[in-house]
Amino acid sequence: MPAETVRWTDDKRLFIIDQTLLPVEFKEIPLDSTEAVFEAIRKLRVRGAPAIGVCAALGVVVGVREQAPADVAAAVKAVQATADYLAGSRPTAVNLFWALDRMRRTASENSGASNLGSFMRGLESEAVEIMEEDKRLCRGIGEHGAPLIRDGDGVLTHCNAGGLATADYGTALAVMFRAHEEGRRFRVFADETRPLLQGARLTTWELMRAGIDVTLICDNMAGLVMREGKVKLVITGADRIAANGDAANKIGTYSVAQLAKVHGIPFYIAAPYSTFDHSLMNGAAIPIEERSGEEVTHGFGRQTAPDGVAVYNPAFDVTPADLIAGIITERGILRPPYEESIGGFV
Repeated sequence: MPAETVRWTDDKRLFIIDQTLLPVEFKEIPLDSTEAVFEAIRKLRVRGAPAIGVCAALGVVVGVREQAPADVAAAVKAVQATADYLAGSRPTAVNLFWALDRMRRTASENSGASNLGSFMRGLESEAVEIMEEDKRLCRGIGEHGAPLIRDGDGVLTHCNAGGLATADYGTALAVMFRAHEEGRRFRVFADETRPLLQGARLTTWELMRAGIDVTLICDNMAGLVMREGKVKLVITGADRIAANGDAANKIGTYSVAQLAKVHGIPFYIAAPYSTFDHSLMNGAAIPIEERSGEEVTHGFGRQTAPDGVAVYNPAFDVTPADLIAGIITERGILRPPYEESIGGFV
């Protein structure tokens, strides 16, 4: 079973797996304050668009309790303040804003609650439902995507879109988990995914735990394994998908999609409905997070570049829709023209 990335306990505490420590150390940490939730998202202790959304939703409950509002009116204001604060943690993954909007809406709908306890129960129920819904969506993605993988196939993936990136089962890796459960045998090639090595540290860890044959490669080896005929399809996740099918994912995904096109290999995105941003007509409008240059020059504490060198470190890139063979969702696989298939996917 995939690891439980985000966990809400019976005594109403929020725990996450600290992914910055993997694969060397598996450790759960508590997030008992709004600041701790913000820091965990910003520092990638929790990462992956769906997992960020789930963590933020539960983080709103944590934040309101921390502020100890005196009545329902004060609690509604606390929800708004907490959601606004957490929205500043990372800009690209739309699931973050989608989940926070659901929490704001729930607070508004329950503003007439008879007492504070009832209001808080409604708020917690919505956050837990966001988490449980994500689990169902991921299982659906796995069911619909698994038939794409045949016995003996080689599948390439980039970054991490497994259980660690969601509440349970993953998006891109859900397809692989389900195909494996159905008895098919295949090999996964996992890009290391520089500069933070999510593929090397996280994807290989998850696939090995599941008993799936996985081979780690450097990012710049993807073209070679494709040319050698070792890859039959590519599946990655996404952090935001525009109305025309353009998809933002971890930096390097665009290059993989271009290589797949050159070699005649189908490139798929796997994502739930919460990752679609119908307000953006195309990928040019997707905000791209730029992170500290030290992630490149001093990766994992070791200096690998000269002092003072200029660094460009976008965390994501956008793959144009015309490079995407299909988008695997919990309701089926969307195909071009995406303006029509996404338009009907609500």
